[in-house]
Amino acid sequence: MFPITIVSRLYEKRALIWQFTKRNVELKHKGSYLGVLWLVLNPLMQMAVYTVVFGVIFGGMKSSSGYHYALSIFLGLTIFQLISECISVTPAVIVAHPNFVKKVVFPLEVLPVATILAAVYHFCICLILVFVGMLVVGDGVSIGALCFPVVVLPIVLMAFGLAWLLSSLGVFFRDIQQVAGPTSLVIMYASGIFYSTAMVKGKASHIWSFLQFNPLIHVIEQSRNSLILHAPIEWSGILYAYAFGILVFCLGFYCFEKLKPLFADVL
Repeated sequence: MFPITIVSRLYEKRALIWQFTKRNVELKHKGSYLGVLWLVLNPLMQMAVYTVVFGVIFGGMKSSSGYHYALSIFLGLTIFQLISECISVTPAVIVAHPNFVKKVVFPLEVLPVATILAAVYHFCICLILVFVGMLVVGDGVSIGALCFPVVVLPIVLMAFGLAWLLSSLGVFFRDIQQVAGPTSLVIMYASGIFYSTAMVKGKASHIWSFLQFNPLIHVIEQSRNSLILHAPIEWSGILYAYAFGILVFCLGFYCFEKLKPLFADVL
């Protein structure tokens, strides 16, 4: 199934997607005193911890300024959180709504989409903080920032595909939720959030032979080039990320559609 066909089908259900996305955002921190502020505080606290550990203790700041290093980590974490939230939340999306499966006629593909769009909303809030940091303590915003949406789009496509795939498989294999945490941890350290690809290529080229197949590492590296370092973008890695993202996007939707008729029997 082609991506344009999938997007067209989702566009027809845009009103329903918007309602569930809004609900997911509102429920995220419902009942907490700080509410939406946690969307800012959580990533800031993570950035502070990782900057001290990897930047100060392990010497990551020796090759760049402390502010640049902190912004680089924050941007990497912001992009990674899209995939992390997808892996940790979507396996239970269909299981948590059995009435939609059994008692009403409902387009179930909307549920994973709304989950990812809520994560995209959180991503945009953190991205605003990145821009504020660039203006306050960084080198400002260059014309290369216009390329950022093109650079990060493959990860959004991959998140949608993974959401459909994991939410459908989560109906049949509940253990997926148990391995979500360790899997996210492995992906985080394999995505170049705390180091540059040049460091890996220079000191551990044998490891790069495996890491180069992770699309996240290319997107995070080139996102830093476009936003923070004001460096040229290496489009070969981004083209690979697009191919990977489109493949996962189509494969995830295809698997969801094939398994959807069986959901009612399992739930």
